[in-house]
Amino acid sequence: MKLNEVRENPGAAKTRKRVGRGIGSGKGKTAGRGVKGQHARSGVAINGFEGGQMPIYRRLPKRGFNNTKFAKVYSEISLGRIQTAIDSGKLDAKKPVTVEALVAARIVRRAHDGVRLLSDGDLKAKVAFEVAGASKKAIEKVEKAGGSVKVLAPAAEAPAA
Repeated sequence: MKLNEVRENPGAAKTRKRVGRGIGSGKGKTAGRGVKGQHARSGVAINGFEGGQMPIYRRLPKRGFNNTKFAKVYSEISLGRIQTAIDSGKLDAKKPVTVEALVAARIVRRAHDGVRLLSDGDLKAKVAFEVAGASKKAIEKVEKAGGSVKVLAPAAEAPAA
């Protein structure tokens, strides 16, 4: 096989229909655009355009506020995932489960602003957690299994002087 013999498999690329090339082609005259009007012209971009009427996204009031500048981003982890990590030997149930331990065990990729514990799944092992946050149900499940949850206070940032 030579480079000039390289071809795509038959039917891999559909041939483009040449429009506006005479009535015999089946796509002559108006080239499949119908007759007159906005859609027959070039440069049609009418997403959200309501014919000059004030569009709905401008008629309705703005609501809410999303504080992205100071919002905390937590890595969320379920109790079921912790249990599978303990069963597979990635985590040691005797040592306290911290952010560093979770990152080292590759259960959490990045720490972000800390780890938040969620109640999905069941926990059988007696484990001590040191996390940035936990749901009420998760704390109940951990304590039911004989473990403990220590919710760490967020580090207060020094005010800019």
